[in-house]
Amino acid sequence: MSGATPTNDGGATRPAVDAELPRADGPLTGQTPPEEAAPTRSGIFLRELLRGSAVTTILAIVLAMIVGGILIAVTNPDVQKAAGYFFARPGDTLAAIWTAVYNGYEALFRGAVFNPRGADVAAQIRPLTNSLGFAAPLIAAGLGVALAFRAGLFNIGARGQMLIGAMFAGLVAFNLDLPMWLHLPLTLVAGIVGGALWGGLVGLLKAKTGAHEVILTIMLNYVAYYLLLWMLRTPGLLQAPNTNQPQSVPTPTSAQFPDLLGPQFPQLDWGFVVVLAATVFVWWLIERSSLGLRLRAVGENPHAARAAGMSVERLYIYAMLFAGGLAGLAAMNQIQGTVTTGFGATIDAGIGFDAITVALLGRSRAWGTFAAGILFGALKAGSFSMQAQGIPVDIVLVVQSLIVLFIAAPPLLRAVFFLPKTDAEKAAHARAKAAKKAVAA
Repeated sequence: MSGATPTNDGGATRPAVDAELPRADGPLTGQTPPEEAAPTRSGIFLRELLRGSAVTTILAIVLAMIVGGILIAVTNPDVQKAAGYFFARPGDTLAAIWTAVYNGYEALFRGAVFNPRGADVAAQIRPLTNSLGFAAPLIAAGLGVALAFRAGLFNIGARGQMLIGAMFAGLVAFNLDLPMWLHLPLTLVAGIVGGALWGGLVGLLKAKTGAHEVILTIMLNYVAYYLLLWMLRTPGLLQAPNTNQPQSVPTPTSAQFPDLLGPQFPQLDWGFVVVLAATVFVWWLIERSSLGLRLRAVGENPHAARAAGMSVERLYIYAMLFAGGLAGLAAMNQIQGTVTTGFGATIDAGIGFDAITVALLGRSRAWGTFAAGILFGALKAGSFSMQAQGIPVDIVLVVQSLIVLFIAAPPLLRAVFFLPKTDAEKAAHARAKAAKKAVAA
């Protein structure tokens, strides 16, 4: 003990332990603990910004690019060669890694956004127009998946809806000789209607039988594929004359989307404008219309929506009709813009499944899906330039997959970048800690 305190009788002393004990406070002592400093507005703003979905999305892309850069370096022959004598000359390995990663991502930028090596302005900005052209069907199909997500439906049948949309367009419009002002919109409407009917069938079956939409869409994807394949192999239906290949006739010129900025930008046509209009429509439908309010209510809690007097079954049908129609629009961007020489049973080109990724990255919001579609269109356009550098195209697919993985796991991102936890995560952590203490007690 470091000191003594005299007793009341003036005789013996006792150790002075008061200084070594924690200060008592609380309602029974009449003393209150010191108040914590209130957070400032700037601190609250910064914390909420770091917790927001925009920062999470950006960091997911950055982290995926970092992992992609590691894969580029590992698979590069020059890096592998220099790594063989790393301990003798480590600078050679580091230089080879930098060169491989820089060349890879420079090729991605040059093929997707801007090509400074172009001979003229048109050649320099052509990569950006290519990215927008590749993005158009991804955005349309992604909007269909996102709209279904907002209504509480997991629509993984965009592929089948695209195929049926292509089939309808082929049956209705490919054998007609009409002027462009009539032929083009007729083909477009036929594809949208075909996709809407195929999607609406899922909604109808779910509403009437209670069957799960995941099972329905998976099975109907196969039905759509083999139905279209049969029609492409049958003369007189969709098969082109004078051939035995499962291929349709070319898209009539009067049914093709005209180039948006001229023939020097062949990948970008008026289909992108139609997709932009569809994005505005979906945003208005979900965020501003009374039908969108009901769809969102069903997506949040179908039991509460039913208790409020909403027809949940009817809203399921509406949601899948819209979702299928948007997938049909994606198919029309393929047929009327990208693939005009005749289509086969693989006209969807994987877009139907990529749409799920686009919708997840866009967090099922119209403009978020639009931005995610442009990002994935840019990755697709830039992958061709990366291949010219000897980089496997699969690395681009890995980057896409990692973006979605990190988007789907925000706690992982916050742990990697030391971001503040959300209130829900803090509450979950506190509950887990309290449970451990209760078990230990």
